[in-house]
Amino acid sequence: MWCIGTLTEEYRNRMYDLLALYAKPLRRDEPVICMDDKSLQLIGHSRAPLPMKHGVAGKQDYEYVRNGTTNLFVAVEPKAGQRVVSVTERRGKFDFVTFIDELLTSRYAKARRVHLVLDNLNIHFRKSFDDVLGQSAAAKLLRRVQFHYTPKHASWLNMAEIEIGILSRQCLDRRVPNPGALQVEVDAWQHARNALQRTIDWKFTRQDADQKLGNHYVPKLTC
Repeated sequence: MWCIGTLTEEYRNRMYDLLALYAKPLRRDEPVICMDDKSLQLIGHSRAPLPMKHGVAGKQDYEYVRNGTTNLFVAVEPKAGQRVVSVTERRGKFDFVTFIDELLTSRYAKARRVHLVLDNLNIHFRKSFDDVLGQSAAAKLLRRVQFHYTPKHASWLNMAEIEIGILSRQCLDRRVPNPGALQVEVDAWQHARNALQRTIDWKFTRQDADQKLGNHYVPKLTC
């Protein structure tokens, strides 16, 4: 936020839309799902680490082996305390559409309407679904979906970033050598958090936004 001198009417409208959405009570038939992705470097050991023993910490060589990169798609339903994490080789529109398709047709198949919060990455728009599925199939899949986009340069309004930060601290702060090992790690992590129904308690309101950011709003007449 510190690098943005003025906040346009589009910025304000998108922010207000998300803050109003986050203020609504939990509805099982209208889940609010925040989604984002994270690129991750795969790192292996150059030498076998020495295991931990009683009274002695485990040890690993400071040298490591780079094994390429992979991608994580993370979807979180903040008020329900549920999340889905998927490991993919790439972060293309096909991978994104496949991830959303699986969410809508499995976990949220019975929802009347799905509110999907996204940032402005080029693959996150309706065109990706049309390109991958075709217009007819895309329209059928998305008939229950209402898209909500963060303002440009304001991905902090996407609660998926909070969940990715927790994932990074609790699960990814170690060397993970390959996609298979990564999937095992994130599966165990998400299953444990889902079982405990770890929610995200969003406190920032429209009133907070006006108080903290009001001096940066562009007047409507000049937009």
